[in-house]
Amino acid sequence: MMFQTRYTPLKKAQHPTISKLANTIKSIWHSQLVLSPYDIPVDLGYVEGTIEGERLTIQNTCYQTSQFRKLHLELAQVGNNLDILHCVMFPHPCFHLPIFGVDIVAAQDRISAAIVDLSPVLHDGASANLSVRTLPTEYVRALANLPTYRFEQPRTLPKWGNIFSDACLFVRPVTSEEESAFLNQAAQYLLLHCQLASEIHKTEDRAVRATILAGQNNYCLQQQKNDKTRRILARAFGARWAQHYLASMLFDCVVENNAESTLENNPAT
Repeated sequence: MMFQTRYTPLKKAQHPTISKLANTIKSIWHSQLVLSPYDIPVDLGYVEGTIEGERLTIQNTCYQTSQFRKLHLELAQVGNNLDILHCVMFPHPCFHLPIFGVDIVAAQDRISAAIVDLSPVLHDGASANLSVRTLPTEYVRALANLPTYRFEQPRTLPKWGNIFSDACLFVRPVTSEEESAFLNQAAQYLLLHCQLASEIHKTEDRAVRATILAGQNNYCLQQQKNDKTRRILARAFGARWAQHYLASMLFDCVVENNAESTLENNPAT
């Protein structure tokens, strides 16, 4: 296993759909948000290892903004056979915002899984089931106005997938047209999210902030149950490091005191 903190180019080109989506994400971030540097843990910016003789590389790019404590884009490759894109945007807990997330997994140059969602974190108050969370009204209205596309092979969410919204799109694109349709849907979700986030006002209610933070941490804990991700990381780096990466880089929970400290030190919030 080898860790590097500097940027090192990937040995082969990413799957074209992954490259297009990565460029789209960065373009929308730069055009719609005011980005600031984010301190990536020193050993996690660029990581390199091997799985059964195949080279595994992971590149992480992160930013923060007045609305988001962390914008994270990860690109990973295993040899010439597996390409992965992972992106998540964690809002500051003083904003009632969902968590944007998108992932693409391409194996043997074919996309086996593509998912995008705006995952709600706040209980709607209308249900006795505290696990029922709903998107803010503005998001429900905006999403209802987006065009829809019928994919030939929708996929079933995992057992821990109750964190996702009714707007979640989880598919296996089977044609180039479907790949383009997924890219368009992901871009529309991201653009809508950035625009609505830029207009939102923070809440001063500490109880609401605590509930939002609990919803974000529940999202992280559920995502850490993704056995496929954990197995790939553990095979390359060991189970202990895999848990460290999941909990420190991919889905890092935040305690309330740390969240409040971050907000106080960020004048934009």
